[in-house]
Amino acid sequence: MKIIIGSKNPAKINAVKNCFTENHEFVDLDIPSGVNEQPFSDEETIKGAINRAIGALQHGNGDIGIGLEGGVQETSYGLFICNWGALVCNDREPIIAGGARIPLPEEVAVRLRAGEELGPVMEDYAKSKNVRKQEGAVGIFTNGKVNRSEMFTHVMNLLVGQYKRSR
Repeated sequence: MKIIIGSKNPAKINAVKNCFTENHEFVDLDIPSGVNEQPFSDEETIKGAINRAIGALQHGNGDIGIGLEGGVQETSYGLFICNWGALVCNDREPIIAGGARIPLPEEVAVRLRAGEELGPVMEDYAKSKNVRKQEGAVGIFTNGKVNRSEMFTHVMNLLVGQYKRSR
């Protein structure tokens, strides 16, 4: 089976590979999300994941397309990180799953509300490069207990489980 991943981000690629135990071919493509650089709601983040999955399947000529997208969601308790994934194949509607959420510190949230993107803000906040390709905001704010790849692995397990159950 050929699985096309709609991202070149190592954290996302590792998450996909962690969840398929069979011997599959994996191809990663830089597929645009079709949403804002910083998705600012569950709806927008889900749409980005679906767009990446559909684009991956179309451009990669595979059996399954995977889209993973991180975003933020405003709540009455503050701004939370969110992450969503989509799995598509030619013969059915997209399978969707979401993952962990934690609140962002207000000093980070205020910058996102002002229009900045989480990745660069986190690099500045953590005084580190490539945060989004490594531990992610979740890794920094959980003191390394959960990293970005693990967070997306959870979403991928939810997607793959639904896919296998519905076959």
